[in-house]
Amino acid sequence: MARPRSFSPVSCQNLRCKYSFKEQGKDIIKRGKNHAGHQIYKCLHCGRTFSETILTPLYRKHLSEQEITKICKLLVEKNGIRSIERITGHHRDTIGTLLEDLAEHAELVNQTLLRNLGLSQYEMDEFWTTIKKNRKKLSITAQLQLRKVAPTSTQP
Repeated sequence: MARPRSFSPVSCQNLRCKYSFKEQGKDIIKRGKNHAGHQIYKCLHCGRTFSETILTPLYRKHLSEQEITKICKLLVEKNGIRSIERITGHHRDTIGTLLEDLAEHAELVNQTLLRNLGLSQYEMDEFWTTIKKNRKKLSITAQLQLRKVAPTSTQP
């Protein structure tokens, strides 16, 4: 007798699937983990596989969540990209693209860092200011997201 399937917290991410983003009738199974340790799922209706980190800043990153958290902590401490490169051993371009992705998901990252790392709002303001300073050429999406969470400068 086969073991019953457990509840899957995700829904199909394929927009062409008729069960896309629906809870009723979905048929999702686990398909192992990727090299970063994130769960992979498969939709049995359309056959598409996807990661649990899709639509998050961790999607398609070769870094684990602990490494990303460590980089965020180092940014809060006002370390530069090159010093973070020396501390973590990751290339500065990897850190730079991570900063870009964090800026594009600024609201989600802001909530996560405030809740999980126990940072204060002041520390979060410093974090976003550091990202703005280090990444001079941010995408339009990242700039719009940063405006939602970063403090506005007040001029006398």
